[in-house]
Amino acid sequence: MQKLPGWMKWCLHSPKLAILLFIFLCAATGWGAQNLYFRGDYKVFFEPDNPQRKAFEDMQNIFNKSENVSFLIVPKEDTVYRSETFELIYQLTEDAWQLPLSTRVESISNYQHTYAEQDDLVVTDLIRQGQYDSDHVSWVKNVVQEVPEIDGRLVSDGGDVAVVNATIQLPDGDQTKEVIEIADYARELQNKYEQAFPQHDIYLTGMVIMNDAFAVAAQNDAQTLIPLMFVVITVMIALLTRSIVSALATLLIVGSCIVVTMGLAGWAGIFLSTATVNVPTMVMTLAVADCIHVIVSFRQFARQGMAKHEALAESLKVNTKPVFITSATTAIGFLMLNFSAVPILSDLGNMTAVGVMFACLFSLTVLPAILNLVPLRVASTQSQSHSRYVQASEWICQHHRRVLPISVFVVVVALVFSTNNVLNDIAVKYFDDSSTFRQAVNVQEETMGGMSNIDFVIYTDEEYGVTDPNVLQKVDAFSTWLGEQPEVNHVTSFSDTMKRLNMNMNNDDPAAYRLPQTQEEASQYLLLYEMSLPYGLDLNNQIDINKSAVRVIAVLDNLGSNEFTEFERRAKSYFGDLAPNLRVEAASPPLMFAHIGARNMKSMVWGTLLALVLISGLIFIALRSWRLGLVSLMTNLIPAGIGFGVWGMVSGQINMALSVVLSMTMGIIVDDTVHFLSKYQIARDKGQSVRDAIGYTFATVGQALVTTTLVLAAGFGILMLSSFRLNSDMGTLTVIIIVAALLVDLLFLPAFLMWLDREKKQSRGEQDAISETN
Repeated sequence: MQKLPGWMKWCLHSPKLAILLFIFLCAATGWGAQNLYFRGDYKVFFEPDNPQRKAFEDMQNIFNKSENVSFLIVPKEDTVYRSETFELIYQLTEDAWQLPLSTRVESISNYQHTYAEQDDLVVTDLIRQGQYDSDHVSWVKNVVQEVPEIDGRLVSDGGDVAVVNATIQLPDGDQTKEVIEIADYARELQNKYEQAFPQHDIYLTGMVIMNDAFAVAAQNDAQTLIPLMFVVITVMIALLTRSIVSALATLLIVGSCIVVTMGLAGWAGIFLSTATVNVPTMVMTLAVADCIHVIVSFRQFARQGMAKHEALAESLKVNTKPVFITSATTAIGFLMLNFSAVPILSDLGNMTAVGVMFACLFSLTVLPAILNLVPLRVASTQSQSHSRYVQASEWICQHHRRVLPISVFVVVVALVFSTNNVLNDIAVKYFDDSSTFRQAVNVQEETMGGMSNIDFVIYTDEEYGVTDPNVLQKVDAFSTWLGEQPEVNHVTSFSDTMKRLNMNMNNDDPAAYRLPQTQEEASQYLLLYEMSLPYGLDLNNQIDINKSAVRVIAVLDNLGSNEFTEFERRAKSYFGDLAPNLRVEAASPPLMFAHIGARNMKSMVWGTLLALVLISGLIFIALRSWRLGLVSLMTNLIPAGIGFGVWGMVSGQINMALSVVLSMTMGIIVDDTVHFLSKYQIARDKGQSVRDAIGYTFATVGQALVTTTLVLAAGFGILMLSSFRLNSDMGTLTVIIIVAALLVDLLFLPAFLMWLDREKKQSRGEQDAISETN
């Protein structure tokens, strides 16, 4: 048995001084928590040099910014062509200009309709104040159905939903404050008009509202999941250890780990996000696992008649190495999230790794010091659970020839089903149906076909190049091709505007609805039209100031990432064949999310491989046996295979959060294996048979393994309650893998050891290599 380090002995002999230093450390580090702030905008998911983010920001620098707030007006009578609805649209359009940082508001109310009047071009709003009579409503309906710029964009194809869309000019950098302010004002308008026009429902969508939904999801998690976690952990520990004092001591350690972790993050300048807001829950869960091993072992030794101080010392002797190894491997797993292409997942990994190591330190020093100070009574009788674990080990050893092949069969089946998993991210569906944003997205998807978009920018690299008839023909052909694709719901194209102007300048002759034949005509029509447009409704959202680039906006179904990126590839390929002399770029927030999942998965492959190497090395060093090290490695990989196999059966959809679960859980599930094999190794080193060694292992760590698994499953299970899918899915898959790890270690591992070590005796040299000295 290994000896205690001097500093651990000091904590046991001088508990008051140790606790005093502990309080000072918590205060000094925890003070940094005041520097923490929250960012809820979607850009926190992307590195500044992310190619899709750079393309999108470059596009926004050329054209008007495209962050928006959209009001979906849904009449209960299933048609927007009513006087009351027109009045609502007009008034809401006027009020939407008051949204903070709004630069443009569009609806059928202020759509700039053009028509010819003798030799003049008339540009007018479709709806003016007081123009709500039935004749005007019928006229607007006819116009909408004939104008592709409106139909399907500002009014649904079925005429049952109208849209008031406000473009927002958000500042660079942290936009959280502005986003919350804009979203709050938008909700005020929503409530105002739902009360004034009770026959209508109003829903809020758009990128600004999605940003706000990220913030709301994080706030909800922080306010509900973390307090719930504290309650669940406290109750579980009290029930499982049957000691309120142990539960309170553990809670103190857990709370201190959270304080230190969040404080250091504040000192390091890290901000909170939808991912890192759950760091307290993860640290809490992992810290409890360390404490449980120390407490359960302490109580077992105390039951054997040892004095409290002696029992604590023995508990530390048997747990120091496995607790340190499991903490180190867990930290390594989380540190591998630095390979992630998503910055906030890297922050999640770093913060959790720091918390895990402090949990290891506190559970091996401060926890024993606290337990040494407080009054504790432990019955000296053997618990019923102890005998149950011994009986379980005897059953498994007796039936290992059945357990082993059944276990192998289950693993093989799970690995087969794991091939069903495909990478698929849909950003707007990160929120569950309880989110008002998701409810609005569902309505938009049902009526307008989705809110995902791709902006294609066609560069001519020539001033006034967009008025070249050849360029216009290519733009029109590309727009037509986009509109013919099954996943596209609407296309906004400058070529449609030019066709309409050409028709207007030819006395509204429908036969003249075509592109101008000369660049001079196109330039004159464009100049005349732009001079007639009111402030805020110019064409800067479609063409740049030098008229050298044009933007075509395609609104698509809410596709998965693979379908989205495939559509982008197909569109670029078509345009490359259509106009090889022109350059096209594609960008949008949904496209950014579509690419980040694949980038993250590729990045995490290297992170997972490195974690595997480092964790394997630590296990080999700790067990001092290549044979047991390889056994441990196998039993650490099997749970991940089972977990992804189960996920392949029930879902099969892997998002960016799930792409990091393998690396993250690899370190966590080492806990069970290291504790099991280290105790098995001790028993074998004493000369016990395989059957007796397994029985000893079950008797000494069985309860601790089950207890820590229940606590870990409860902790990550709390994440399953999150309304944010990235968190809930990550929690669900992690729970599956953690439970699978326990079953593997209590069923497959002992059965495998019975087969592996059958009729074998350790040599004197091997015993010397793996023995531990007292």
